[in-house]
Amino acid sequence: MASISADLDFRGLIHQVSDPGLRGILDTGRLTAYVGFDPSADTLHVGNLLQLCLMRRLQQAGHRPIAVAGGGTGRIGDPGGKDSERPLLSTEQLRENLAGIRGQLERFLDFSEGAAQSALMLDNAQWLEGLSFIDFLRDVGKHFTVNQMVAKDSVRSRFERAEQGISFTEFAYMLVQAYDYLHLFDAYGCRLQMGGSDQWGNIVTGVELIRRARGESAFALTTPLVTRADGTKLGKSESGAVFLDPKRTSPYAFYQYFYRSDDAVVGSYLRMLTFLSHDEITDLDEATATRPGERAAQRALARAMTDLVHGPGETARAERAAAALFGEDVASLDEATLLMVVEDAPVTTVASASLDGEGIDLVSLLVECGLSPSRGAARTAISQGGVYVNNRRVPAEGAFVTAADVVAGRYVLVRRGRRDVHLVQLA
Repeated sequence: MASISADLDFRGLIHQVSDPGLRGILDTGRLTAYVGFDPSADTLHVGNLLQLCLMRRLQQAGHRPIAVAGGGTGRIGDPGGKDSERPLLSTEQLRENLAGIRGQLERFLDFSEGAAQSALMLDNAQWLEGLSFIDFLRDVGKHFTVNQMVAKDSVRSRFERAEQGISFTEFAYMLVQAYDYLHLFDAYGCRLQMGGSDQWGNIVTGVELIRRARGESAFALTTPLVTRADGTKLGKSESGAVFLDPKRTSPYAFYQYFYRSDDAVVGSYLRMLTFLSHDEITDLDEATATRPGERAAQRALARAMTDLVHGPGETARAERAAAALFGEDVASLDEATLLMVVEDAPVTTVASASLDGEGIDLVSLLVECGLSPSRGAARTAISQGGVYVNNRRVPAEGAFVTAADVVAGRYVLVRRGRRDVHLVQLA
């Protein structure tokens, strides 16, 4: 079995380390390591998955992970990666957000008490809100020059935008985060902070503070930023972020997000985000190279990630829903699963009474739903075999939608061609 450092190297998870000796300590020693999470929402998103998985890997190797939810720093805002000031959250908002994040962390980390590597979730408001401004200047501020702070990329980029600038509040953020590291070092013996590569400046500031204030060594480790094939950060899509909360992003949509991964990035996602073995990943790399049409790597990725975040039951449901989207089994789906399958499809509501008699004229329905621009175009589409009701091809003109076509009590799925899906809802 590979050592933890060898596993991290295989998976491409080490972007920068403050000291090359960290690898040996990870393999033979025991560290307490922390990652900070932004509590600006009541749910994490897929952009957080890499750090969650990294913490889990370290815990499995015998190290102790600490998840720090920034109830204190969340009231300030990290300038890193932002062109403008972040909105400040109320205490009540932060409290609600922290409660939501805790439940998601428990899917990745073991918080059971007693073991040396039991995970902790801490809110930095606990130690920051009682810190006086004078004490902060004396104990932290004196160790750094303004020149050093301005040199950090996250600050300098904002200085270079004269029309936006940076407030003193955000300017001081890196010192507040450094104090977090110092507090965790003092209180829990924490000697490693991890984060994305865009956090390097903030993290090494904490390493330096521990060295200057305590005369002790601590470490920094950053991971690469996980991006899509087009270079945008993982977690962003045309419709917004992909969340870990199933109420915000359904398990089906979550599964599909990873299933649609580009061949160019699926191998790196398998390494960074799953717990598949090295041999399994290598085999999937070969499948992508030699049989890309099978999408075996994408299927394995989507299955592994949905299992991890939502559980095997939801994975099975998402796969059944995906199979039903273009199969006749759609007629057997329950309402919740049907709506999960077609959550992005447009909806047209028609009166239930329309089913009386012969039913609803399909030609008229195609025009009403916007699937055909005219009755003539609708008749042509039907005669060419390009129209489907509940994924069954309509064989000829003169077809009607009847009560027998209703799915889950009040829906009919109408499709033209491969992609144009429309949900008819009876009311």
